[in-house]
Amino acid sequence: MASMTRTTPPLRAAACAAAAALLLATACSPGGTPPDDDSSSTSSTADPTDPAADPAGLETFYDQELAFGPCEDYGTTPTHQEAVDAAVATSAAECARATVPLDYDDPGGETAEIAVIRIPARGGDPIGSLLTNPGGPGGSGVYSGALTAQTLAASPVTERFDLIGFDPRGVGRSTPAIDCHTDAEADDGSYPLSAIMLASEFTAQDTAAIFERCAELSGGEQALQAMGTRDAARDMDVLRAALGDERLTYLGQSYGTRLGAVYAEQFPQRVRAMVLDGAADPTQSTYERRVAAYTGFQRAFEEMAAFCAEQGDCPLGDDPAGAVAAFHDLARPLAENPVPAGESDEFAVGFDEAVNGVTAGLYAFDAWPAIIEGLRELQQGRGDILTLLTFSFGQRDAGGTWPNFAEANYAINCRDEVRMTPEEVAALREEIYDVAPLYDPGVDLSDGARDTCEAWPQQPDLGFPHAVGIEGLPELLVVSITGDATTPHAGGIALADVLGASLLTVEGEQHTITTQGNQPCVDDAVARYLIDLTVPEEGASCGIEPVPTAAPAAPPAGG
Repeated sequence: MASMTRTTPPLRAAACAAAAALLLATACSPGGTPPDDDSSSTSSTADPTDPAADPAGLETFYDQELAFGPCEDYGTTPTHQEAVDAAVATSAAECARATVPLDYDDPGGETAEIAVIRIPARGGDPIGSLLTNPGGPGGSGVYSGALTAQTLAASPVTERFDLIGFDPRGVGRSTPAIDCHTDAEADDGSYPLSAIMLASEFTAQDTAAIFERCAELSGGEQALQAMGTRDAARDMDVLRAALGDERLTYLGQSYGTRLGAVYAEQFPQRVRAMVLDGAADPTQSTYERRVAAYTGFQRAFEEMAAFCAEQGDCPLGDDPAGAVAAFHDLARPLAENPVPAGESDEFAVGFDEAVNGVTAGLYAFDAWPAIIEGLRELQQGRGDILTLLTFSFGQRDAGGTWPNFAEANYAINCRDEVRMTPEEVAALREEIYDVAPLYDPGVDLSDGARDTCEAWPQQPDLGFPHAVGIEGLPELLVVSITGDATTPHAGGIALADVLGASLLTVEGEQHTITTQGNQPCVDDAVARYLIDLTVPEEGASCGIEPVPTAAPAAPPAGG
């Protein structure tokens, strides 16, 4: 590809993984209206209000029987496969592939395969399937499903439901899968993908090369153009039918709340129940949500700095008001003089890597001590801990294998949303620096501000606002944490209002909570809703109970 022009050292793709996914569903648009074409409609559906009716022309897909069997090679990295193997050993997990049209407007054309893991219900009176999505976009549902089988092993939910994890189209072991770079390129940072990259510069040739490389490695332009959320929601409806469920029961986290809301918009009468945890506001433009999310990260940084000051010997100083300046004193010189990381000093930590390591840790209070130790280590000329935080976020395996999380995040967002002009990207960067000075590299990069999605030839098909004015939905449950850095609580309130859903407010500092299995107030409310369809009382709230850990917890993976 064309070389990237930067004022900072090349971004490690670990940092890209964090930057690309920091904002869960954030992508490429300040626009607030759906695209002019009507690609967001359900025009090929015979009767979306009738749960028993298969969409016209798609009967072959809806009537398929999934051949569940061994789960060998369903993990995208050795670590993912270990989790899948553990779910097989302890929870009788089994795996299959569902066939769906690559293009729903051409059901007789090419097909895609969706990788699925099923953990059978433990009890003798199962209700049906519970489909789950961990976020991103780009998070592997096969991997997260295997983990959730362990964290919810004693839950009434897994007693009454078959737990279903799936890799959405383009993700993980589904095919075709988004592929934009090699693991080696991911490690050396030669292929950044994030939509705005706050401290990087791009040319039009750079962004065209990114699209061309992703198309080449992902099965062609047609495959790359088939990776949007609306098609993924239609895949969920095929899965619902293939699993034998008349209506969908679903738990989506982070980006998974977008996927759930889009499903509800397209198939309202086919919804039985939905838990939407870590909600994205469907009424905001991408521009607005990016600003809101970075505002959230700035708030979380300030909270972390106050916590650090209370511990004593804080690398950010004992006055939280000076924490951003103290961080800049540590991080900005790294743009020209990065510090080493890794057992053999094979990685370098510049400004971008430092920022993204800190951001990865801001997803949960449990990771704040690791951020603090990482900053203290920077003072000593090393970047190992911040690198590990970012690697954990991007799910890089200890052996150097990356899932396609960052690549799928980029491609799905590019497919979903309207592109920004260079002028709009420059304005967005400046506004982000204003509301979140933590991210300001201290140099003028306005000339190289470009949307890395700009070369995509097909118009996006999601549209904002979406999921507004849906008729015929049952009551849904939105779970929103007051101190969620990346999906602010205001977004949860807005999503509940738009969907007419019940809202469970959780007081605490982290991103998503419903699959932890160690928060009784939240766990009980979610189980009652999913099993009995009983929503919490209006104004219900929970607090996050501390969970003892032997060491600082890694940040949650995914968006």
